[in-house]
Amino acid sequence: MLTTAALTLLALLAAALLAASGAGTPAAVAHLAFAVGIVPLIFAAISHFVPVLTRTGEPSAAIRRLPVFAQLSGLTVVLALQGWLPYFAVHAAATVDLVLAAILLRWVVARAGATLGRPHPGWRWYAGALALLGAALAAILAMALWPGQWAGWRLLHLHLNTLGLVGLAAFGTLPVLLPTALGQPEPEAAGWLKRRFWPMLLAVLLLAGGAAFFWPVSLAGAAILLVLALGLVAQWLRRFRPASLFADGASCALLAAVAGWCLCLLGGALHGAGLVPARPTLAAWAAAFLLPLVSGALSQLLPVWRFPGPRTPARDAMRAVLVAGGAWRAALFLLAGLAFIADLTTAGAALLTTAMLLFAFSLLRAMRILRSTR
Repeated sequence: MLTTAALTLLALLAAALLAASGAGTPAAVAHLAFAVGIVPLIFAAISHFVPVLTRTGEPSAAIRRLPVFAQLSGLTVVLALQGWLPYFAVHAAATVDLVLAAILLRWVVARAGATLGRPHPGWRWYAGALALLGAALAAILAMALWPGQWAGWRLLHLHLNTLGLVGLAAFGTLPVLLPTALGQPEPEAAGWLKRRFWPMLLAVLLLAGGAAFFWPVSLAGAAILLVLALGLVAQWLRRFRPASLFADGASCALLAAVAGWCLCLLGGALHGAGLVPARPTLAAWAAAFLLPLVSGALSQLLPVWRFPGPRTPARDAMRAVLVAGGAWRAALFLLAGLAFIADLTTAGAALLTTAMLLFAFSLLRAMRILRSTR
């Protein structure tokens, strides 16, 4: 888990620096962040959370190695999109990732079926995320088979990845992770996850399919996703004191991620109406949603992964370092997203790079905490 997280952060930082400098093709840089960074991290997170949600044993060594294979496959895609490998390597890597996603999906479903009693409803969100990843990868293969619809398949691939895989994995985790970061129980989390899974899955399909083939349909999906996200925030505000949400760096970042999600849905609607170009919208999604999500989640999870077992002083010390300044980082990420949507690319890149470097500095300080301090 720690290795996957470290490689993810390196991939995200490298992608941000390459994008800011203008080096690399846009497609290669985007896939460096997503295929090398985010997909393997989601695979690792699923293999970590599903045993907890299903009350089953630790994953096998084969399942734990899936993120490594996903990173190698993602690197192949980056090299091909940069022109350093033949383009057919993209389709080969997509096929490999499709197999990896199918293996992990089968494992998730098997674990849910092996649960004594009912598994936590969060497992369905991970299964749905993997299914949508499979559909996104199938769209890559469809580009080669039906090139006449290349633009539509590309948009389907993009939205099923960003809103499907990442969106479902994120919102399947946030209702449980944010209360955990606050150290407070949230009895309504399981109910929210149970009631909202099918509406969110349908909304993602509407938005992705509409963006690819009939734009007005995507507005209905975006509206549903916006209502669901705002409903989750309202639930948090009813359950927790607002001051506590903003006082903790991890919870503040997670809350900012939901705000960034809403911002990006509005930005996507503007793009669909022809008011905002596509590339700034994708950059805004990465800055305002993805990066506060990753930084907030890792601030809470990295100490647990490095110091597993009972809570220790070393774990608390590592978490304290990671969450320090979390509110400022979250604000910078959101401001970067706003700047990208406003087509202020230079300002957005500067804000984004600053926030990422601040988190990288906190991470380096946190990793110096030794086990001997327990």
